[in-house]
Amino acid sequence: MSAEKVPDTPVEVLVDLLTKAKEIAAANAAVPEELTSHLQKAVDIARGLDDYLEEMTTRESEPLAELYKKTISHDWDQAHKEGKTMFRLPKECITGHVEGQTLKMLIHMSQAKRVLEIGMFTGYGALSMAEGLPEDGCLIACELEPYLKDFAQPIFDKSPHGKKITVKTGSAMDTLKELADADTTDNNGLALREFNQFVASDPRVEQVIIPLRDGISLIRRVSVASECSVTQSKITDDEVFRGVRGRPILERLRLDGKVAYVTGAGQGIGRAFAHALGEAGAKVAVVDLDQHKAEAVAKELFLKGINATSITADISKSDDVQRMIDNIVSKWGAIHIACNNAGINMNSASEDTSLEEWDQTFSVNLRGTFMCCQAAGRVMLKQGYGKIINTASMASLIVPHPQKQLSYNTSKAGVVKLTQTLGTEWIDRGVRVNCISPGIVDTPLIHSESLRPLVQRWLSDIPAGRLAQVTDLQAAVVYLASDASDYMTGHNLVIEGGQSLW
Repeated sequence: MSAEKVPDTPVEVLVDLLTKAKEIAAANAAVPEELTSHLQKAVDIARGLDDYLEEMTTRESEPLAELYKKTISHDWDQAHKEGKTMFRLPKECITGHVEGQTLKMLIHMSQAKRVLEIGMFTGYGALSMAEGLPEDGCLIACELEPYLKDFAQPIFDKSPHGKKITVKTGSAMDTLKELADADTTDNNGLALREFNQFVASDPRVEQVIIPLRDGISLIRRVSVASECSVTQSKITDDEVFRGVRGRPILERLRLDGKVAYVTGAGQGIGRAFAHALGEAGAKVAVVDLDQHKAEAVAKELFLKGINATSITADISKSDDVQRMIDNIVSKWGAIHIACNNAGINMNSASEDTSLEEWDQTFSVNLRGTFMCCQAAGRVMLKQGYGKIINTASMASLIVPHPQKQLSYNTSKAGVVKLTQTLGTEWIDRGVRVNCISPGIVDTPLIHSESLRPLVQRWLSDIPAGRLAQVTDLQAAVVYLASDASDYMTGHNLVIEGGQSLW
């Protein structure tokens, strides 16, 4: 049997009924011509709606297309007659292209990691949602018919997302088993109505039904506070219970609507910071001395759906710093998060350290950081809000060895004292200033032949037994940039695997 479109949507039913009404009206001379004309316009509008939605919706993946074709080509009546299925399964029940992409989009928007699907049929909806889940996500599909699991599994196995799906056959719960006893289309509809009514009457959840195809039910658990108010339970109604200003802790870590910049963001720690801030919801200005590197990172963020821009600037130059700040304010109207990360490091024995090396190191690491803090701080003080995060170093606490880096160590100690001073001066005006002190970070340069002996020495000094990864620092910058850290200022957050403790 060849694949053909299944006429199963409410719009298609309306088109059929309107067409029949128009034909009856056209055959009756007593019906006013105006009514016939209105019916024709209604048919024309309705007839094109489903096709337009199909055309404008992102194409389905190849495994989904194959699964749809396999489903509508299958003789389900014959499968029921042969006893392969307990119930007669109408093709109208299949999740279609638009509905599948809607489910996938909802999974993305809700940032779901675990999904429970009650009633899978041939798995089109399950696979659609699995495509929207992260790599570590999982979907449990409850299906009464073992035959359907065997029907869908080969397609799941072809998809890179099929591994996220686990099909459980048998009854999901006693209530659903009772509702599933009906074996006709009308009774199926009554069972669904009864199920929806059951959900709507449960005070623990709230529900909305989207009238797409045969309907998508969105159900979420209500807040504990709302549930307790309904059940009149006695609770301690405070910010611990409800969240600060009604926002639970993970929501307080979000940076939606915030504007951030990261200097030295073209590579390494700065690149990781830019991605972290963007993933948490901020708009991000990627600032770097190297234009191509800044543009490359901004493109990475854009591909992830993050609003980003690139700015080329040398933070050791006051004009560049002010231009950077002016560009960001001009583009986005504010600066909420200033991540001053750019820095340099040159190694030499103290007796051999030249004034040129000293001045160049301090010009970027300390003077540049100060100029960025000051320029961004002026904007933030006018706003009455801001988070400044400077990148210091474990070298601000200890003297790393065996490398010799007097200029670097001293400049990073200066960054910590700069942070502490600004943090105390500005907190009562809404601006918090903190810094992060990473340990030795694993970069491609560290794996060079010349540095290999040093790596072994460093590892022997680190209780964690490994070097830091840039991803080890990402949560810290999001925390310091968020409302969750509002009471922290002037703090040096050390992330070094315990190296400074020995």
